[in-house]
Amino acid sequence: MAVRLLAIPGSHPCAAVEAMLNAKGVAYERVDLFPALSRAWLRLSGFRGATVPAVRINGGRVQGSRAIARALEASWPDPPLFPADPAARTQVEEIEAWSDGPLQAIARRIALWSLLRSRAAISAALEGARLQFGCPVWLAAAVSWPVVRADAAINGASSEVVRADLAALPGMLERADEWIARGALATPPPTAADFQVAASVRLLLTLEDLSGVLGRRPVAELARRLIAVFPGRVPAGVLPAAWLP
Repeated sequence: MAVRLLAIPGSHPCAAVEAMLNAKGVAYERVDLFPALSRAWLRLSGFRGATVPAVRINGGRVQGSRAIARALEASWPDPPLFPADPAARTQVEEIEAWSDGPLQAIARRIALWSLLRSRAAISAALEGARLQFGCPVWLAAAVSWPVVRADAAINGASSEVVRADLAALPGMLERADEWIARGALATPPPTAADFQVAASVRLLLTLEDLSGVLGRRPVAELARRLIAVFPGRVPAGVLPAAWLP
């Protein structure tokens, strides 16, 4: 079965989907879309939406990490991304929705705000990218800043909002750690919720200013284990010290 993953370098939802594909042992081709052209390219490729992750599975098109998780489950049931027990599945889906919603949004805003203040971080986020048309990474980095600025505006990543996000972050991490302690997360085999949570936390781990917040938390260990490699490094000193929990 032919599978192609359309992604953007440094995207945490794309990282979640790629980790799911790897966990299921699915052979796939990853194509990193050129940042300034991704929305138009997806529409031209027959996708209804304009965001990644997007996959083609035997000619079919699916977008969004949660929808893709279910498409993968339907075609490759083992290892499962969702428990067979109805109550356990409901809990996984609730955590999945939370991580695909508030947690993902907070991680995105913090990362976008930081990238706008570090050109080196933008280049680092593109390391190892498999850009379409064979575009060199240096060229993508050169044109990515206005794209990042536009994404930050679209996602509401203002200084006021990001400062509030940083204040809320420890509570969200503690919530994930509590799920791990109860066995709702980080219990083999990893579920769709595990991959969703891990991807957002893995993005946050690229920000050196957050090392004290993340530390050796169980959810940080989960992120490193499920997504061992994640591009990017935002050097310390980008986030104001007064904003850090």
